[in-house]
Amino acid sequence: MDAFYASVEQRDNPELRGKPLAVGGTTNRGVVAAASYEARQFGVRSAMPMRDAMRRCPHLLRVRPRMAHYSKVSKQVFAIFRDITPLVEGLSLDEAFLDVTASEALFGAPEEIAATIKQRVQETTSLTASVGVARNKLVAKIASDLDKPDGLTIVYPEHYAARLDPLPAAVIPGIGRETLKRLEPAGIRTVRDLREAPDSVLEPVFGRYTRRTRERASGMDDRPVTPSREEKSISAEQTYDQDLATRPQLERALLRLTERTARRLRKAGLAAGTVQIKIRQSDFRTYTRQRRIRPAVNGTDSMFAIARDLLRTWLNRNPGARIRLLGVGGSDLVPAGQPDLFAAGDATSAIDDTIDRIRDRFGTDVLGRARTLDRR
Repeated sequence: MDAFYASVEQRDNPELRGKPLAVGGTTNRGVVAAASYEARQFGVRSAMPMRDAMRRCPHLLRVRPRMAHYSKVSKQVFAIFRDITPLVEGLSLDEAFLDVTASEALFGAPEEIAATIKQRVQETTSLTASVGVARNKLVAKIASDLDKPDGLTIVYPEHYAARLDPLPAAVIPGIGRETLKRLEPAGIRTVRDLREAPDSVLEPVFGRYTRRTRERASGMDDRPVTPSREEKSISAEQTYDQDLATRPQLERALLRLTERTARRLRKAGLAAGTVQIKIRQSDFRTYTRQRRIRPAVNGTDSMFAIARDLLRTWLNRNPGARIRLLGVGGSDLVPAGQPDLFAAGDATSAIDDTIDRIRDRFGTDVLGRARTLDRR
């Protein structure tokens, strides 16, 4: 999908159309989650600090994200995908791989299928999508970015070198900013440079992944489209307008985040075998701490007890720390088991269940634990 979150906001609010828009934190300490194409002309990009975005585009409009709403639109889009093929591998709310090999008899050649998908997405959601068509996931992904927005790009195997060679090396997965810095002294800037570089140049950078990197630069990729992508982790985090400096402040914020994470786990029917916290100081140094637990949990109080202990241990070793971002997550996810009605702690499960049902009906802000409130 093209600038998905921003495009949804512009679709829903005509006053935002044609204007530079960023979805994300609405304070200067927030982060851009998505930028409209009008904002991208000023160099505004996702994951950019909002302060930098405002410096590049002083008249940038800022909108808070509505994740539940984006999720509903995403389900409409994925329903279209699954009408074409059951082999849909979702990467995020707005991106997926489709294996349409077995769908050609019903829907025509791959380029016809791509055009059909684009048309149906437009008719259903009034949004545009960009589609890349290729024999494998790597080249399809690269092709989908070549003609955004509203693009349809087909790259056949005989054209791999002509289409891929001139592109920057960063289009190859796994090559980020730090890797590019190491490649630059060797004059490696494009996919062709990467493909033709000798092992003596690539091995100090990629080690045992040298061969795979060269294959990727040649357009080779044998990964199948895997429709059952298991959720690896569920988390919640927040950047704060003012640094958190006291333990009561931090523990209140930690509990709010734990509530969000635990509720998401329960709604997904999952429990976490590992609880982790994320801490970012005012100087942007970032730390993570985690603990494995058995059996896996998804109760708010159980997760909070672990997260709080992790936080207290970190604070004892970092006295006086000022925190700008805090996060709580669960990983090593397993299906949540049927709770034992006679087990100790069942009252806590009943509280979580009751709170979840009330919030589902009346909204997330109508009810909360008193411990999350400021004493004032």
